[in-house]
Amino acid sequence: MTKLWGGRFTKSAEEWVDAFGASIPFDKELVEEDIEGSLAHVKMLAACNILTNDEASTIKTGLETLLEKAKKDELDYSIQNEDIHLNLEKFLTDEIGPVGGKLHTGRSRNDQIATDMHLYLKKHTEEIMDAIKQMQQALLHQAEQHIETIIPGYTHLQRAQPISFAHHLLAYFWMLERDYGRLQDSLKRMNVSPLGAGALAGTTFPIDRHYSAELLGFDSIYENSLDAVSDRDFILEFMSASSMIMMHLSRLSEEMILWSSQEFNFVELDDTFATGSSIMPQKKNPDMAELVRGKTGRVYGNFVSLLTLLKGLPLAYNKDMQEDKEGMFDTVTTVKGSIKIFTGMIETMTVNTDVMAKETHSDFSNATELADYLASKGLPFREAHEVVGKLVLTCIERGIYLLDLPMTDYKQASSLFEEDIYDVLKPSTVVARRNSAGGTGFEQVRKAIESGKTALQQK
Repeated sequence: MTKLWGGRFTKSAEEWVDAFGASIPFDKELVEEDIEGSLAHVKMLAACNILTNDEASTIKTGLETLLEKAKKDELDYSIQNEDIHLNLEKFLTDEIGPVGGKLHTGRSRNDQIATDMHLYLKKHTEEIMDAIKQMQQALLHQAEQHIETIIPGYTHLQRAQPISFAHHLLAYFWMLERDYGRLQDSLKRMNVSPLGAGALAGTTFPIDRHYSAELLGFDSIYENSLDAVSDRDFILEFMSASSMIMMHLSRLSEEMILWSSQEFNFVELDDTFATGSSIMPQKKNPDMAELVRGKTGRVYGNFVSLLTLLKGLPLAYNKDMQEDKEGMFDTVTTVKGSIKIFTGMIETMTVNTDVMAKETHSDFSNATELADYLASKGLPFREAHEVVGKLVLTCIERGIYLLDLPMTDYKQASSLFEEDIYDVLKPSTVVARRNSAGGTGFEQVRKAIESGKTALQQK
């Protein structure tokens, strides 16, 4: 098969070399974006009188035919035509004849592929942002149901202080809010058109890059043709934001896995998001949460891989950059799927409120309340801390908890203790009293839910 670029060559590559160098097995993912870019390009060429209206119309009709075939998966791509651009050019000339060869006037595959990836990533970033909003909505809905559901709060994976379960869920809402903001900001760098930059130096044809950018919905153009074809910062930025999204989901995965274990039993995941064992009939494994936790590593890997790929490349385009696509595609697919899985898990999980309530009465997570109580009566906090530490030790030695300790022991530890200490130590009181801004107090949690709703409405 004669290469579309083969005029300078006297010898053809062997098939296995062609196969090694071809990108069509994966860059066919960009078929719709490539055709979209070509439709804008041909319209611009006609507007600039580089093509006649008849030529442009013929090419446009051919491209629209190919787009319909692409949507129906009716295009038979060839390794010999290397990539999505040359495959589509061959399809186009087969469809409309030699005039199809005029489509490539005033552009290069270098600016063409960059344009495709900008279009692709812009579209999928907006879809991921929509998915984040859905997950945030699910978190808000569960939080509204569990404002006064109390769960042990942890530091170092040790019981620390009782908190509202809604407060815990809302922590992830605000993580996702930052994730959304990072993606939103990254759209500014995605929304720039490389089209018309040529191979690296622009073109001699009197094209209108601003017009083609407008047709494609871009806000602006790259001001430097070298930068236009060599820039992959917009992909790196997306991958960085995606890595943080997956890190947040992975942390929530770990908590879901713990919470759904027999040892915690705080939640039960819906059967849709769990699997069984082929040998142990009693098992209900949180496999989807585990899988999201596992997939986080591949998203990190895609990010580091592209950073490594780009670190030593001279300007402008290099064949190395063919390796920028598979990781991008994989990251998009992984992040979308992970967010969707978590939205479903959160919406359908059963919260075992009775278990949570029992656990908050069976620990020392209310100990800080004792220290605060003494400090509020004038005892220096450091001294109060020591008094309470000794009381906890007394309880441990007796196998009881602070609410079980007789008043005589409290009075012996400090004359500042009164009968109201038993009300102060109740988990519901402990949580409700933490009413500082952003705290776990029930009123603060209600305010946070309203703030979350407002944030979603503004998107």
